Amino acid sequence: MEISNLCLDTNTYSAFLAGKAAAIKRISQAEHIWIPAPVLGELRAVFAKGSKTAENELLLQEFLASQHVHVIAIDESVTRFYAKIFDQLRKDGTPIPTNDLWIAACVMYVSFPLYSLDAHFKNVQGLDLISV
Repeated sequence: MEISNLCLDTNTYSAFLAGKAAAIKRISQAEHIWIPAPVLGELRAVFAKGSKTAENELLLQEFLASQHVHVIAIDESVTRFYAKIFDQLRKDGTPIPTNDLWIAACVMYVSFPLYSLDAHFKNVQGLDLISV
């Protein structure tokens, strides 16, 4: 099943890079891949801790260079989604990590599904989540 637009979380990009069959299949089925800016920050933070920083950065740059890959920047519109999600999760008593709040806000802004292995995204009302 081809999906026109798919947003990636840090863990699904990492699974793709690691050659995990499910991630490769899911990502290759999408016509356009969207990467929230906080995912790039998380990836680069992980790269900085490892021994293959330059190699991982080069692979990321090659991935981002594809005409099918787009970055979702944080702007004023995204901050409105952040505030709405933050308030909903606070009221529900189901907080999620701050970076994941930003990722959810970026995804809600573009209205495309998020491919993530993190179950806590299920707590975000209205988020279209793909986890397999």
